[in-house]
Amino acid sequence: MNKSVILLSFLMGVVVLTSNYLVQFPINYYGLNEILTYGAFSYPIAFLITDLSNRSFGKVVARKIVYFGFLLGIGFTVLFSTDFADLISIRIAIGSGTAFLTAQLIDVKIFDNLRKKKWFIAPLTSSIIGSTVDTFLFFLISFYGTNIPWFTLALGDLGVKILVALIMLIPFRFLLKTFKPI
Repeated sequence: MNKSVILLSFLMGVVVLTSNYLVQFPINYYGLNEILTYGAFSYPIAFLITDLSNRSFGKVVARKIVYFGFLLGIGFTVLFSTDFADLISIRIAIGSGTAFLTAQLIDVKIFDNLRKKKWFIAPLTSSIIGSTVDTFLFFLISFYGTNIPWFTLALGDLGVKILVALIMLIPFRFLLKTFKPI
């Protein structure tokens, strides 16, 4: 297996683990504690990894990186941040896995369909749609029916994810020189 594919897969797992951990902590400044968690800032990097993989190696390899990242990320989450005595912690692991896999596979499909458009169309469109699916699936599964304000947290999270998706276009464009398109 290509060293870049192994590195991207590992990075994907680290992003999932980091995001799963950080989503448990609301931002307690400026009244943002009911609309934003720290996980919103790290998770969009997963879409950058998926899109670079798709651009360089194609959709089949991108899917493999998603699956490997999923297994690694969920494995890390279960080992290091899931408290099996805490139902929310278990729901976060299930919500994360479901949302991640669904959103990333949607991202791969959309990106592949748009790959021949201008360089920014595929990563921006696939990341925004994937982030929207991921956000609402994750928060619904993880926090619906709890006293956590999941809907406002989801909206805040999505706003940041869209902003970060726009910012991720900068490294995407820069890394296109390293990760040559297929």
